[in-house]
Amino acid sequence: MAIATGTYEDKTEEQKAIIEMVRQFVDEQILPNAEEYDHEDKFPEPIVEQMKELGLFGVTIPEEYGGMGLDLTTYTMIVEELSRGWISISGVVNTHFIGSYLLMKFGTEEQKDYFLPKMATGEIRAAFSLSEPEVGSDVQGIKTSAVKEGDDWVINGQKMWVTNGLGSSVVFLLVKTDPKADPPYKGMTCFITEKEAWEHENTGEYAGLNIPPAIKKMGYKGVESTELVYDGYKCPSGRILGGEEDGLGEGFRQMMDALEVGRVNVAARGVGIAQRALELGLRYSQERKTFGKPIAEHQAIQFKLADMATKVEAARLVTLKAARMKDAGERSDLEAGMAKLLASETGKEVVEDCFRIHGGYGYSKEYEIERLYRDAPLLLIGEGTSEIQRMVIGKKLIQRHKI
Repeated sequence: MAIATGTYEDKTEEQKAIIEMVRQFVDEQILPNAEEYDHEDKFPEPIVEQMKELGLFGVTIPEEYGGMGLDLTTYTMIVEELSRGWISISGVVNTHFIGSYLLMKFGTEEQKDYFLPKMATGEIRAAFSLSEPEVGSDVQGIKTSAVKEGDDWVINGQKMWVTNGLGSSVVFLLVKTDPKADPPYKGMTCFITEKEAWEHENTGEYAGLNIPPAIKKMGYKGVESTELVYDGYKCPSGRILGGEEDGLGEGFRQMMDALEVGRVNVAARGVGIAQRALELGLRYSQERKTFGKPIAEHQAIQFKLADMATKVEAARLVTLKAARMKDAGERSDLEAGMAKLLASETGKEVVEDCFRIHGGYGYSKEYEIERLYRDAPLLLIGEGTSEIQRMVIGKKLIQRHKI
């Protein structure tokens, strides 16, 4: 039961056609199978293969490289629909999207020609990595380093919480190349690290790179989150994002730019999971009866539904505004932070209200809302916690309104 939104009339004919296609894909392929993959914590390979056929890995990649060449706004709408089905599916494409964005904006022509055509088809999938075991939001505190040896850079260090860390073929990796730089961010560089098979396929062992078993999580199952241990990994100078001459020391700036669009992506996921919770709440409240009538006729439940729908629509509008500003080339760091904060908190709140509407059944794995209840908290911490968003928003507000 997909609900028409107040923003639908704002879509172009092309966007309407794409969203209808994705919505049908979600209703027919993702929703009926998500519970099974979530329960077994199994990667949804058949679904991902269909996503390749639909071109969803190349949505924003230019047509000259085999992609669709669509804008961030359209991608945001697609992510909302995928997340309505299962946020783990949107996680499969999110890190890939960040990687292609980094390449398109900062990559050399050789890097674009080499990677983008394969990424557009999903032949290779991308991941990106900033966090470390002791470093989350304080990105400048990372310890993974790269030292120049001949024509190569040798990377050593440990990364954490890498979505698609096992299934990806290429990882965009932020490391320190000048540990004495002041401020620290000026000594950070982004490397495009490819996985090169070592002794056995699928062992998690590569030349200079080891991938321990996937981290077991409360939710966000099916898509793996891993550590990456770089131990003497050799990366050619030509795999510095943007090239050694222009890209050395630019990694922090590049990654922060990418996270701006990444926050819009996470916001869209918050809208998607909230939308699904609203649908489930509306359906269950009309099916479940107490005191001789459907609980939807009780004012207490109607108030919940009213608040849920209002929050979903508000979060969707803020998210689309941030995406459209980015597409228009306008500064949108403040708006992206606001969208991520509002939509992720909305996802959590609307899911919890739906959970309450279900009563005891919401606690049962027989009902879909139980999965949403475990998935929603990820959005509060992924790509910057709500607390970090508030810090960013506050600082940006003061910068824009100096007296």
